[in-house]
Amino acid sequence: MIWRDDADGRRFAVVHRPHRHDWSLAKGKVEPGEDVLAAALREVSEETGFTVMVGAELATVNYVDHRGRSKVVHYWSMQWESGEFVVNSEVDELRWLDSTEAVALLTYDIDKELITKMS
Repeated sequence: MIWRDDADGRRFAVVHRPHRHDWSLAKGKVEPGEDVLAAALREVSEETGFTVMVGAELATVNYVDHRGRSKVVHYWSMQWESGEFVVNSEVDELRWLDSTEAVALLTYDIDKELITKMS
């Protein structure tokens, strides 16, 4: 979960993934031989173009996807340090939103819960 503070308060980075037709927090898959934190940092860089400072691990979520595959997602608090978003093959839009706006836009309940906890 990428966040930054500005003159208007805390803002969260919410991404639109057109191939999934969803709004979510940046996330992705672990590559062979990669640990989960390294994967999270790589995915943040690939999807957003941002450099972040990693904070606390916020949650680990286990679920079965619509194809019956077991999935595990690790979430960290990540403070934005630098970088500008550029449209890419995975993400076509990124918005910096306050917690109320983010919760209203996000597709997945776990993402909404994490934003609420960080507000």
